[in-house]
Amino acid sequence: MQTYLVGGAVRDKLLGLEVKDRDWVVVGSSPDEMRAKGFKQVGADFPVFLHPKTGEEYALARTERKQGRGYHGFTVYSAPDVTLEQDLKRRDLTINAMAETEDGQLVDPFHGYADLQRRTLRHVSEAFAEDPLRILRTARFAARLQPMGFTICQQTTALMRTMVNDDELADLAPERVWQEVQRALHEQAPGVFFDVLRELGALDRLIPELADTHTFRNGLQGLHCVHCRGGTTAQRFAALLCSVPEPAALSRAKAMKSPNDCREMAHLVCLFTHRLADHKARATTPEEAMELLDQADIWRRADRFEQLIDTLSCTTSAELAEFIVALRNAAKAALDVRPQALIKQGFKGKELGAAIRNERLQRITQVLTQ
Repeated sequence: MQTYLVGGAVRDKLLGLEVKDRDWVVVGSSPDEMRAKGFKQVGADFPVFLHPKTGEEYALARTERKQGRGYHGFTVYSAPDVTLEQDLKRRDLTINAMAETEDGQLVDPFHGYADLQRRTLRHVSEAFAEDPLRILRTARFAARLQPMGFTICQQTTALMRTMVNDDELADLAPERVWQEVQRALHEQAPGVFFDVLRELGALDRLIPELADTHTFRNGLQGLHCVHCRGGTTAQRFAALLCSVPEPAALSRAKAMKSPNDCREMAHLVCLFTHRLADHKARATTPEEAMELLDQADIWRRADRFEQLIDTLSCTTSAELAEFIVALRNAAKAALDVRPQALIKQGFKGKELGAAIRNERLQRITQVLTQ
């Protein structure tokens, strides 16, 4: 039984980056032996175990063979006779196919260290083509490592383009696509992820609403701005879709199985972007501003409204900046209306609701007319 540190931990250690998660491969063992040593088995499709003390994942060395379409179309073989090199060969990129022995020696059968030095993302073998999710993973690694000078090699780009043309992406479950998109939105250069997918023709299949060049570039500019401000996943996703018509943006967010907060933010950003475009042609009235605040449900979701305003400041033109500030100030003024004060004046029932709305509208008017 031999244990090796593998994958991202080895890669990041060689790059001088912080190692956040450590994964291990065990060669020459069996599930029975692992359980006897106190490891807890958690893998359903193949033997993965949790270390009894550290909680880190230990996987038995395995091979995979493609037998059908989709994520579940693989036959996994795991036994004591599977070698470390066989296990590493099934991985996606050479920089992820390195291992380290228990005494710190590098095991690098596919020249990943040389590709690290060349700043190259290269597939390990033709088995790469068996899993279309690797297209998204490679684009995501490009988004992570592009600031360090990494690029995808021509051979891997050509292979991924062939996979796209063969409609391999159609086999991906929306949940798995969203998982990669969500991670990519928080990489060092998130726009690179979508640039790579667009170059491959994959973006037209995954998010066709971004096919138009103007819509795509506006989305990347908004995403970059929100990224620099440390925005949430919902803000980043909404910024990406900022120039997409609201019904189409909401439909895509649902089709991608994105979380509710992402759907809601995309809906609001696209809705407000369209309404604010009208403001450039004519001034927004206090009543229209009140309607916008109602649509944002600011009275119950004030924190989300702040995120919305921050996102809009990234996705709208500079000439709207003054109005966005005014809208934020108007919202603050309207939120300061206290029902208790109106109740003391004798308002109740429907009259109280009308009085609150009138007071809010007056405060909005005061801010917008200053």
